[in-house]
Amino acid sequence: MGKGIFRELQERLDSYSLGFPATKSGVELKILEKLFSEKDAKIFLKLSRALESVEDISMRLDLSPVETSAHLSDMAQRGLLFHLGTGNSIKYGAIPFVHGLFEFQVRRMDHELAELFERYKNEEYTTNTAVGIPAFIHTIPVNQSIDTSLNIAPYEDAIEILKTQKQIVVTDCICRTQQKLIDEGCEKPMEVCFMFGSMGQYYLDQNLGRQVELEEAIKLLVKAQEDGLVTQTATNQNPGGICNCCGDCCGVLISLKNHPKPAELVFSNYIAVVDPDSCSSCDTCIERCQMEAIQVNDVAEINLDRCIGCGLCITDCPTESMQLIIKSEDQRKIPPVNPIEQMKLMAQMRGLD
Repeated sequence: MGKGIFRELQERLDSYSLGFPATKSGVELKILEKLFSEKDAKIFLKLSRALESVEDISMRLDLSPVETSAHLSDMAQRGLLFHLGTGNSIKYGAIPFVHGLFEFQVRRMDHELAELFERYKNEEYTTNTAVGIPAFIHTIPVNQSIDTSLNIAPYEDAIEILKTQKQIVVTDCICRTQQKLIDEGCEKPMEVCFMFGSMGQYYLDQNLGRQVELEEAIKLLVKAQEDGLVTQTATNQNPGGICNCCGDCCGVLISLKNHPKPAELVFSNYIAVVDPDSCSSCDTCIERCQMEAIQVNDVAEINLDRCIGCGLCITDCPTESMQLIIKSEDQRKIPPVNPIEQMKLMAQMRGLD
């Protein structure tokens, strides 16, 4: 009975976002068994991705609204579903594995869960999720790496994205949180992920982050980029957050780095180029690049099949030989307008209905 309900739960999660594919070892079931009780799993399977009232959900569960509300509230507090609103207006909905179940454990993860996530990442996730990455993550170039004379779209500018938000919530990086629990990863800053809108409110409600003013948010963003973190958002024009991570800790970036041609997978409209006449062959750019896209012989050489256009190599170049340029018009992409269109694109790329 137990394995049956958790396998059903795994299959449901695999239909969302980047998916939650099964492994030969079954470690994904161990993750679910640690996070969910059987009753939790049954309730989750009755939920829709669309937010619904307690009354509507209680009718499907054949439970009283009071009992339904208590259990849904408890599951939300444990990061097993999403909620929005307060009092009688509160609504609940199912969440994907990423962004969702994994990230919502940022304050709850222990060593055992971190080890399970690591096993799962190594067995399945970073190899079988690559197909959906272009519709999931949009690489945002470092601001100072872009030619300001260019007409930059607001969704390509992390600071402009921050400026448009009514509320900014910052939280710890779930990737480095997980890595530190297993004594791996890097020593880069932790408090580097921003959430906006309803997602930001969820993080506040569940004590997963803290609200910051624009000035502090920009300082945190700039510091993250100075320390060599890649800035990413969801692949839509109105993202619900900004992530700053690295190729040592981030499952998505690790998946990209392991691919022979990361540039084919990432959603990015920029590439780095080098001026061979001024390059001093100092190797600084090699250390900054998260995709191992640069090698230095007589001068730095960029493998454009591996460049994801993050701009980190430009910001520390002592001779200013590196430059980030916009791709040719026929190679540029416009991200989906909103998260709904993004999910449709992701489902299409993954071959889902």
